[in-house]
Parts: sequence; structure tokens; C-alpha cells
Amino acid sequence: MDHALKHEIREIRKEDNAAVAKMIRAVFDEFNAEKKGTVYSDPTTDQLFELFKQEKSRFYVALLEDEIVGCCGVFPSPGLPEGCAELVKLYLAKEARGKGIGRDLMERSTEAAKELGYKQLYLESLSVFKKAVQIYLKQGFKQIDQALSTVHPGCNLWFLKDL
Repeated sequence: MDHALKHEIREIRKEDNAAVAKMIRAVFDEFNAEKKGTVYSDPTTDQLFELFKQEKSRFYVALLEDEIVGCCGVFPSPGLPEGCAELVKLYLAKEARGKGIGRDLMERSTEAAKELGYKQLYLESLSVFKKAVQIYLKQGFKQIDQALSTVHPGCNLWFLKDL
């Protein structure tokens, strides 16, 4: 692991919108993942700064040499039980993987969820993102057998974690 390059994690800014959307869609293209009914085709993917102005939500970006290489956040998605937020949009550009950036993004988002008063975190994913799923399990998420939110019907894996 090369830790020579220091990464930075900060909250999203308006000027990050285009770079974040491009990075997320590149990950879907790379894995040939489902585009319909997922973040890829969701119009809010192009306005994440505005989306995360919503109360009780937070969104972070990871930078490596001033380049956006990752993102993750927490959001009060529709349909979730009381006290539960969704861990959303954990994506890493190819060059950011295996450097602990994804773990740092998840931990920062989990801390934010606790600060915002949430008791549980929900997340959904696609089976094509196998490595990510291993990370979720390592971070204490337990797989559940149905969706709790209806925002992205294209997802086929669901997880829950008590905070």
C-alpha cells in the first residue's frame, strides 16, 4: 500500500458537482453495472451539493492531489424507519482503491450519522460491486433480504448496521 500520497476528505462544494457525477458514472461504466434505476441515471447525481443541503444529510468527497477520487454520504432516504439514514454514494475512482480512502469515507459518514442522531445506517448496492460488499461486511453491516427504501429499484443487495 502506497501511503505516500495523502488524501483529503471534506464536505462537498458546489463546484465539485460535475467532477463527482463524472467519477460516479465512470465507476458504473468500468464495472458495466446496471444504469437504469440506479444512481447512474438518477438526475440528482448531477446536483449532489444541492441534494445534500437537505436537513440531516451530509456528503463528503475524497481528494488525491486536488482531484476528486471518491465520495460518500448519509441521507434520510424515503421509506426508511425512524432513526435510520442511508449510507449513500460510496464510490471510488480506480486510482483511489486499496489506499484506505473508502474506509475513511465510510468512517467519516458513519460519524456524521451519529452526530445527526441516527441509530442505524442502511445501504444498498449491486452484486457486481463485490469488493465494496466485502468492505460493508467488514465495517459491521449485516445483509438483509429486502429493500427498505424505494429510491433505486435497480439495486439487488441491502444492508443494515446499528450505530
